[in-house]
Amino acid sequence: MPAPPSRNDRPARRKSDSDNPGWGNSGLEWTVTLKRIKGRWSCLPLAFRFYFMKKDIEARSVTAEKSGTPVAFQSKMTQAVEMLCSVAAHFPDQPLLVVTDSWFGNDGLHRPLKASEYRFDPLSRLRSNVALYDLPTQRMEPLRGRPRKYGEKLGSVSELAAHRWEQAHTLPVFLYGKRRDVLACEQVVMLKNLRCPARVVWVFRKTQWVALFTTDLTLSVQQIIEYYGARWKIESGFKEIKQEIGSATSQTRNAHAVVNHLNFCMMATTITWIYADRIKADPQRRHIVKGRTSFSFSDVRRLIANAALDRDFLRLWPAAGNLRKNDFVSLLLRMVA
Repeated sequence: MPAPPSRNDRPARRKSDSDNPGWGNSGLEWTVTLKRIKGRWSCLPLAFRFYFMKKDIEARSVTAEKSGTPVAFQSKMTQAVEMLCSVAAHFPDQPLLVVTDSWFGNDGLHRPLKASEYRFDPLSRLRSNVALYDLPTQRMEPLRGRPRKYGEKLGSVSELAAHRWEQAHTLPVFLYGKRRDVLACEQVVMLKNLRCPARVVWVFRKTQWVALFTTDLTLSVQQIIEYYGARWKIESGFKEIKQEIGSATSQTRNAHAVVNHLNFCMMATTITWIYADRIKADPQRRHIVKGRTSFSFSDVRRLIANAALDRDFLRLWPAAGNLRKNDFVSLLLRMVA
């Protein structure tokens, strides 16, 4: 696993992908990290889980077995919590920003993560009918009874959006590969579904708006918009793993072989991005696309292929008489470390 980048460069995210290679009709649950590399967002895979429907497991379907034993059913929330905690174990002193879609942006994921020994801050999209409350006022003098957890009801997300439109101001944000001017406003409120304060950001477009929230109150409005907008790179990351690296072309149906194949595909993807991060010059884009100046994943792969075919590439290897066991694996691990 690469060294953890700074908090401003590293939102982590859990993602579901229904298209998977080989092992029956299961789905794939992914945990990835998003990192800025030479001015563009990149997707580095960290972990995955196979999701089997409960009815398939109870029916003893062949696709829901591993080494002849039916796999135990786990909900998507349970799998997400396990993967996120396994990643957080490598960074015990650093809180993780978990960027999700609106389906996971609720107490079903936040509550078990909050009960763990690690700190997680969700960043997601709010649904339009969620009720927002003001922060509770502090008592000036001691009174009977416990203090209030929530202030006055402010209204729903959509109701506040209508009033916030006039208060929004333009901010420069790095979004979708370039600097853009975004009309937005924010407010710190209490969310009853999470039972904690959160910063809500309304982003207004010509005829529509979206509301984002996070429990990390230290993030600025620009960072919240930029991190959530970087979610699209996860979809590009799936394409890189399945088409560029080749995870979708696996023909095996054995559970252990599929897992090993995906692990190697994830490692190859991570090594490719680490190589792009460490070289001095930005890779040149091979195929010019109007409106795009940043390099692509295939451009980095082409650089690695050219370097591997160079005669000086053999200097990385030891002499023929001094071969050591698993020397190739050791070299790969040194590159990742």
